[in-house]
Amino acid sequence: MNTIHPKTSLSRRSALQLCLGGAASVLPGFASAQGAWPNKAVTLVVGYPPGGQTDFAGRVLTAGMQTSLGQGVVIDNKPGVNGNIATDYVAKSPPDGYKLLVGNGSNMVLNPHTYRNTPVADPLKLTPIGLLLTSSLMLVVPASLPVKNVEEFIAWVKAEDKAGKTVDYASGGPGSLVQTAMELFRERIGKPKMSHVPYKGSSPAMIDLIAGRIPCMFDASSVVAPMLKSGQLKALMSTGPKRVPAFPNVPTAKESGIKDFEIISFIGLYGPAGLPADIVTKVNTAMNTALKDANVQKTIADRGDDAGGGTPAQLDAMTKSYYKLLGEVVKNNDIRAE
Repeated sequence: MNTIHPKTSLSRRSALQLCLGGAASVLPGFASAQGAWPNKAVTLVVGYPPGGQTDFAGRVLTAGMQTSLGQGVVIDNKPGVNGNIATDYVAKSPPDGYKLLVGNGSNMVLNPHTYRNTPVADPLKLTPIGLLLTSSLMLVVPASLPVKNVEEFIAWVKAEDKAGKTVDYASGGPGSLVQTAMELFRERIGKPKMSHVPYKGSSPAMIDLIAGRIPCMFDASSVVAPMLKSGQLKALMSTGPKRVPAFPNVPTAKESGIKDFEIISFIGLYGPAGLPADIVTKVNTAMNTALKDANVQKTIADRGDDAGGGTPAQLDAMTKSYYKLLGEVVKNNDIRAE
Protein backbone atom coordinates (compact mmCIF):
# COMPACT_ATOMS: atom_id res chain seq x y z
CA MET A 1 0.00 0.00 0.00
CA ASN A 2 1.35 3.38 -0.91
CA THR A 3 1.84 5.89 1.88
CA ILE A 4 0.77 9.50 1.29
CA HIS A 5 3.21 11.80 3.01
CA PRO A 6 1.94 15.12 4.45
CA LYS A 7 4.12 17.09 2.06
CA THR A 8 2.57 15.30 -0.93
CA SER A 9 -0.93 15.87 0.40
CA LEU A 10 -0.28 19.59 0.81
CA SER A 11 1.03 19.78 -2.72
CA ARG A 12 -2.12 18.20 -4.05
CA ARG A 13 -4.32 20.58 -2.08
CA SER A 14 -2.26 23.48 -3.41
CA ALA A 15 -2.68 22.20 -6.94
CA LEU A 16 -6.44 21.93 -6.42
CA GLN A 17 -6.58 25.49 -5.11
CA LEU A 18 -4.64 26.69 -8.13
CA CYS A 19 -7.07 24.91 -10.43
CA LEU A 20 -10.05 26.46 -8.67
CA GLY A 21 -8.37 29.86 -8.81
CA GLY A 22 -8.01 29.48 -12.57
CA ALA A 23 -11.65 28.47 -12.88
CA ALA A 24 -12.70 31.60 -11.02
CA SER A 25 -11.30 33.72 -13.81
CA VAL A 26 -13.53 32.09 -16.42
CA LEU A 27 -16.72 31.20 -14.56
CA PRO A 28 -19.21 34.13 -14.64
CA GLY A 29 -20.18 35.24 -11.17
CA PHE A 30 -17.49 33.23 -9.35
CA ALA A 31 -15.18 36.18 -8.82
CA SER A 32 -18.06 38.44 -7.81
CA ALA A 33 -19.17 35.85 -5.28
CA GLN A 34 -15.72 36.17 -3.71
CA GLY A 35 -16.12 39.96 -3.51
CA ALA A 36 -13.63 40.70 -6.31
CA TRP A 37 -16.00 42.59 -8.60
CA PRO A 38 -15.19 45.12 -9.93
CA ASN A 39 -11.44 44.80 -10.36
CA LYS A 40 -11.24 46.94 -13.50
CA ALA A 41 -13.16 49.71 -15.24
CA VAL A 42 -16.87 49.25 -15.99
CA THR A 43 -18.04 50.35 -19.44
CA LEU A 44 -21.43 51.95 -20.05
CA VAL A 45 -22.30 51.37 -23.72
CA VAL A 46 -24.39 54.09 -25.39
CA GLY A 47 -26.02 53.43 -28.75
CA TYR A 48 -26.00 57.08 -29.84
CA PRO A 49 -23.42 59.80 -30.52
CA PRO A 50 -22.06 62.01 -27.72
CA GLY A 51 -24.21 64.96 -26.72
CA GLY A 52 -27.65 63.39 -26.87
CA GLN A 53 -30.03 62.58 -24.04
CA THR A 54 -28.98 58.93 -23.73
CA ASP A 55 -25.30 59.87 -23.69
CA PHE A 56 -26.02 62.52 -21.06
CA ALA A 57 -27.83 59.97 -18.88
CA GLY A 58 -24.71 57.83 -18.74
CA ARG A 59 -22.15 60.60 -18.34
CA VAL A 60 -23.94 62.45 -15.55
CA LEU A 61 -23.56 59.40 -13.29
CA THR A 62 -20.01 58.27 -14.04
CA ALA A 63 -18.30 60.25 -11.25
CA GLY A 64 -20.72 59.12 -8.57
CA MET A 65 -20.67 55.50 -9.70
CA GLN A 66 -16.86 55.50 -9.79
CA THR A 67 -16.78 56.62 -6.16
CA SER A 68 -19.21 53.90 -5.10
CA LEU A 69 -17.61 51.09 -7.09
CA GLY A 70 -13.99 52.05 -6.49
CA GLN A 71 -13.19 51.59 -10.19
CA GLY A 72 -13.39 53.71 -13.31
CA VAL A 73 -16.70 54.01 -15.16
CA VAL A 74 -16.27 54.91 -18.83
CA ILE A 75 -18.63 55.66 -21.71
CA ASP A 76 -18.35 53.77 -25.00
CA ASN A 77 -20.45 55.31 -27.78
CA LYS A 78 -21.50 52.75 -30.39
CA PRO A 79 -24.07 54.60 -32.52
CA GLY A 80 -25.98 53.00 -35.33
CA VAL A 81 -29.38 51.57 -36.35
CA ASN A 82 -31.20 53.55 -33.66
CA GLY A 83 -29.28 51.91 -30.82
CA ASN A 84 -29.45 48.34 -32.16
CA ILE A 85 -25.70 48.01 -32.57
CA ALA A 86 -25.08 48.81 -28.91
CA THR A 87 -27.93 46.57 -27.76
CA ASP A 88 -26.57 43.61 -29.72
CA TYR A 89 -23.05 44.30 -28.48
CA VAL A 90 -24.05 44.19 -24.81
CA ALA A 91 -26.43 41.25 -25.35
CA LYS A 92 -23.51 39.22 -26.72
CA SER A 93 -21.03 40.33 -24.03
CA PRO A 94 -20.06 38.06 -21.12
CA PRO A 95 -22.34 38.51 -18.10
CA ASP A 96 -19.45 39.65 -15.94
CA GLY A 97 -20.62 43.20 -15.18
CA TYR A 98 -18.01 45.03 -17.23
CA LYS A 99 -20.22 45.88 -20.24
CA LEU A 100 -23.56 47.51 -19.41
CA LEU A 101 -26.10 49.15 -21.71
CA VAL A 102 -27.55 52.64 -21.31
CA GLY A 103 -30.83 51.81 -23.04
CA ASN A 104 -33.72 54.08 -23.94
CA GLY A 105 -37.32 53.69 -25.04
CA SER A 106 -36.33 53.24 -28.67
CA ASN A 107 -33.81 50.43 -28.52
CA MET A 108 -35.45 48.74 -25.52
CA VAL A 109 -39.15 48.73 -26.45
CA LEU A 110 -39.70 50.04 -29.98
CA ASN A 111 -37.02 48.58 -32.23
CA PRO A 112 -38.16 44.96 -31.93
CA HIS A 113 -41.53 46.07 -33.33
CA THR A 114 -40.39 48.56 -35.97
CA TYR A 115 -37.35 46.76 -37.43
CA ARG A 116 -39.08 43.89 -39.18
CA ASN A 117 -36.38 42.89 -41.63
CA THR A 118 -33.34 43.44 -39.42
CA PRO A 119 -32.29 40.99 -36.70
CA VAL A 120 -32.62 42.74 -33.33
CA ALA A 121 -31.57 41.41 -29.93
CA ASP A 122 -34.58 40.73 -27.71
CA PRO A 123 -34.32 43.51 -25.11
CA LEU A 124 -36.57 41.66 -22.69
CA LYS A 125 -33.82 39.07 -22.27
CA LEU A 126 -31.38 41.67 -20.97
CA THR A 127 -30.97 42.07 -17.20
CA PRO A 128 -32.64 45.24 -15.85
CA ILE A 129 -30.53 47.13 -13.30
CA GLY A 130 -32.18 50.49 -12.66
CA LEU A 131 -33.87 53.58 -14.08
CA LEU A 132 -31.50 56.47 -14.84
CA LEU A 133 -33.89 59.24 -15.83
CA THR A 134 -37.25 59.98 -17.38
CA SER A 135 -38.43 62.79 -19.57
CA SER A 136 -41.97 63.81 -20.41
CA LEU A 137 -42.66 64.39 -24.06
CA MET A 138 -44.08 67.76 -24.98
CA LEU A 139 -46.41 68.67 -27.81
CA VAL A 140 -44.80 71.75 -29.36
CA VAL A 141 -45.84 74.10 -32.14
CA PRO A 142 -44.26 77.19 -33.74
CA ALA A 143 -44.75 80.41 -31.82
CA SER A 144 -46.60 81.71 -34.87
CA LEU A 145 -49.30 79.01 -34.90
CA PRO A 146 -52.54 80.67 -33.69
CA VAL A 147 -53.47 78.18 -30.97
CA LYS A 148 -53.09 78.73 -27.25
CA ASN A 149 -53.79 75.26 -25.84
CA VAL A 150 -54.44 71.63 -26.71
CA GLU A 151 -58.18 72.14 -27.14
CA GLU A 152 -57.60 74.79 -29.81
CA PHE A 153 -54.94 72.65 -31.46
CA ILE A 154 -57.24 69.63 -31.69
CA ALA A 155 -60.05 71.81 -33.07
CA TRP A 156 -57.65 73.18 -35.71
CA VAL A 157 -56.45 69.70 -36.74
CA LYS A 158 -60.02 68.45 -37.06
CA ALA A 159 -61.05 71.54 -39.05
CA GLU A 160 -58.18 70.94 -41.46
CA ASP A 161 -59.24 67.30 -41.79
CA LYS A 162 -62.85 68.30 -42.47
CA ALA A 163 -61.65 70.69 -45.15
CA GLY A 164 -59.79 67.82 -46.87
CA LYS A 165 -56.36 68.91 -45.67
CA THR A 166 -53.77 66.89 -43.79
CA VAL A 167 -51.74 68.27 -40.91
CA ASP A 168 -48.09 67.25 -41.07
CA TYR A 169 -46.06 66.42 -37.99
CA ALA A 170 -42.30 66.03 -37.63
CA SER A 171 -40.09 63.49 -35.91
CA GLY A 172 -36.39 62.81 -35.64
CA GLY A 173 -36.73 59.64 -37.71
CA PRO A 174 -39.07 56.83 -38.75
CA GLY A 175 -40.03 54.37 -36.05
CA SER A 176 -39.09 56.77 -33.27
CA LEU A 177 -40.76 57.23 -29.92
CA VAL A 178 -42.01 60.68 -30.91
CA GLN A 179 -43.69 59.32 -34.05
CA THR A 180 -45.31 56.58 -32.00
CA ALA A 181 -46.45 59.14 -29.42
CA MET A 182 -48.11 61.29 -32.09
CA GLU A 183 -49.91 58.29 -33.54
CA LEU A 184 -51.18 57.34 -30.08
CA PHE A 185 -52.28 60.96 -29.56
CA ARG A 186 -54.08 60.85 -32.93
CA GLU A 187 -55.89 57.69 -31.82
CA ARG A 188 -56.97 59.35 -28.59
CA ILE A 189 -58.49 62.39 -30.35
CA GLY A 190 -60.52 60.49 -32.95
CA LYS A 191 -57.96 59.72 -35.68
CA PRO A 192 -57.99 62.92 -37.75
CA LYS A 193 -55.73 62.80 -40.81
CA MET A 194 -52.12 63.61 -39.99
CA SER A 195 -49.01 62.87 -42.02
CA HIS A 196 -45.61 61.89 -40.64
CA VAL A 197 -42.56 63.80 -41.94
CA PRO A 198 -39.39 62.09 -40.66
CA TYR A 199 -36.13 64.04 -40.36
CA LYS A 200 -32.59 62.85 -39.79
CA GLY A 201 -32.56 63.80 -36.14
CA SER A 202 -34.40 66.27 -33.92
CA SER A 203 -32.20 69.26 -34.81
CA PRO A 204 -33.24 69.62 -38.48
CA ALA A 205 -36.86 68.96 -37.49
CA MET A 206 -36.67 71.80 -34.97
CA ILE A 207 -35.32 74.18 -37.60
CA ASP A 208 -38.35 73.64 -39.82
CA LEU A 209 -40.71 73.69 -36.84
CA ILE A 210 -39.40 77.04 -35.61
CA ALA A 211 -39.67 78.44 -39.15
CA GLY A 212 -43.29 77.31 -39.37
CA ARG A 213 -42.67 74.99 -42.29
CA ILE A 214 -44.15 72.16 -40.25
CA PRO A 215 -46.78 72.77 -37.56
CA CYS A 216 -46.20 70.32 -34.74
CA MET A 217 -44.24 67.50 -33.16
CA PHE A 218 -43.63 65.69 -29.90
CA ASP A 219 -40.17 65.53 -28.37
CA ALA A 220 -38.55 65.09 -24.98
CA SER A 221 -38.81 68.06 -22.65
CA SER A 222 -35.01 68.27 -22.39
CA VAL A 223 -34.75 68.50 -26.19
CA VAL A 224 -37.29 71.29 -26.65
CA ALA A 225 -36.40 73.21 -23.47
CA PRO A 226 -34.00 75.74 -25.13
CA MET A 227 -36.56 76.64 -27.82
CA LEU A 228 -39.32 77.02 -25.26
CA LYS A 229 -37.20 79.27 -23.06
CA SER A 230 -36.27 81.44 -26.06
CA GLY A 231 -39.91 81.76 -27.13
CA GLN A 232 -39.33 80.14 -30.54
CA LEU A 233 -41.77 77.32 -29.76
CA LYS A 234 -44.91 76.93 -27.66
CA ALA A 235 -45.61 73.85 -25.54
CA LEU A 236 -49.28 72.88 -25.43
CA MET A 237 -49.03 69.93 -23.06
CA SER A 238 -46.70 67.37 -21.50
CA THR A 239 -47.27 63.63 -21.49
CA GLY A 240 -45.97 62.55 -18.09
CA PRO A 241 -47.87 61.89 -14.86
CA LYS A 242 -47.03 65.36 -13.55
CA ARG A 243 -46.07 68.77 -14.89
CA VAL A 244 -42.45 69.31 -15.90
CA PRO A 245 -40.84 71.32 -13.06
CA ALA A 246 -38.92 73.49 -15.55
CA PHE A 247 -42.23 74.40 -17.26
CA PRO A 248 -44.86 74.47 -14.51
CA ASN A 249 -47.40 76.34 -16.66
CA VAL A 250 -47.64 73.56 -19.25
CA PRO A 251 -50.52 71.18 -18.36
CA THR A 252 -50.33 67.41 -18.59
CA ALA A 253 -52.34 65.44 -21.13
CA LYS A 254 -54.68 64.31 -18.36
CA GLU A 255 -55.24 67.90 -17.24
CA SER A 256 -55.95 68.76 -20.87
CA GLY A 257 -58.70 66.18 -21.11
CA ILE A 258 -56.79 63.54 -23.10
CA LYS A 259 -57.64 60.18 -21.55
CA ASP A 260 -55.24 57.22 -21.36
CA PHE A 261 -52.35 59.18 -22.79
CA GLU A 262 -49.44 59.01 -20.40
CA ILE A 263 -46.14 58.31 -22.10
CA ILE A 264 -42.59 59.16 -21.13
CA SER A 265 -39.14 58.82 -22.56
CA PHE A 266 -37.12 56.68 -20.19
CA ILE A 267 -33.48 55.64 -19.98
CA GLY A 268 -32.31 52.69 -17.92
CA LEU A 269 -29.25 50.61 -17.21
CA TYR A 270 -29.23 46.99 -18.41
CA GLY A 271 -26.75 44.12 -18.45
CA PRO A 272 -26.42 40.95 -20.50
CA ALA A 273 -28.75 38.05 -19.74
CA GLY A 274 -27.59 36.04 -16.76
CA LEU A 275 -25.85 38.91 -14.98
CA PRO A 276 -25.24 37.63 -11.40
CA ALA A 277 -27.57 39.04 -8.77
CA ASP A 278 -24.74 40.35 -6.58
CA ILE A 279 -23.37 42.43 -9.46
CA VAL A 280 -26.85 43.75 -10.23
CA THR A 281 -27.18 44.81 -6.59
CA LYS A 282 -23.80 46.55 -6.55
CA VAL A 283 -24.45 48.47 -9.77
CA ASN A 284 -27.98 49.40 -8.69
CA THR A 285 -26.67 50.68 -5.35
CA ALA A 286 -23.95 52.74 -7.08
CA MET A 287 -26.49 54.14 -9.53
CA ASN A 288 -28.97 55.13 -6.81
CA THR A 289 -26.20 56.70 -4.73
CA ALA A 290 -25.07 58.80 -7.70
CA LEU A 291 -28.66 59.88 -8.45
CA LYS A 292 -29.13 61.16 -4.88
CA ASP A 293 -26.33 63.68 -5.27
CA ALA A 294 -27.79 67.20 -5.17
CA ASN A 295 -25.66 68.46 -8.07
CA VAL A 296 -26.63 65.51 -10.24
CA GLN A 297 -30.31 66.05 -9.49
CA LYS A 298 -30.02 69.76 -10.32
CA THR A 299 -28.18 69.04 -13.57
CA ILE A 300 -30.89 66.60 -14.62
CA ALA A 301 -33.75 68.90 -13.57
CA ASP A 302 -32.25 71.94 -15.32
CA ARG A 303 -32.50 70.03 -18.59
CA GLY A 304 -36.19 69.32 -18.02
CA ASP A 305 -35.67 65.67 -17.08
CA ASP A 306 -36.49 63.75 -13.89
CA ALA A 307 -33.89 61.70 -12.02
CA GLY A 308 -34.65 58.00 -11.92
CA GLY A 309 -33.71 55.48 -9.26
CA GLY A 310 -35.42 52.47 -7.77
CA THR A 311 -35.09 48.73 -8.12
CA PRO A 312 -34.35 46.38 -11.02
CA ALA A 313 -37.90 45.04 -10.70
CA GLN A 314 -39.36 48.52 -11.22
CA LEU A 315 -37.31 49.06 -14.39
CA ASP A 316 -38.31 45.60 -15.58
CA ALA A 317 -42.01 46.40 -15.08
CA MET A 318 -41.69 49.74 -16.90
CA THR A 319 -39.83 48.16 -19.82
CA LYS A 320 -42.40 45.40 -20.25
CA SER A 321 -45.34 47.79 -19.90
CA TYR A 322 -44.07 50.14 -22.61
CA TYR A 323 -43.03 47.19 -24.79
CA LYS A 324 -46.67 46.06 -24.83
CA LEU A 325 -48.29 49.51 -25.14
CA LEU A 326 -46.05 50.86 -27.89
CA GLY A 327 -46.00 47.53 -29.70
CA GLU A 328 -49.77 47.80 -30.09
CA VAL A 329 -49.51 51.37 -31.41
CA VAL A 330 -46.85 50.31 -33.91
CA LYS A 331 -49.03 47.45 -35.14
CA ASN A 332 -52.22 49.53 -35.34
CA ASN A 333 -50.52 52.27 -37.37
CA ASP A 334 -48.02 50.18 -39.38
CA ILE A 335 -45.04 52.15 -38.05
CA ARG A 336 -41.74 51.02 -39.54
CA ALA A 337 -38.15 52.07 -39.00
CA GLU A 338 -36.82 50.52 -42.19
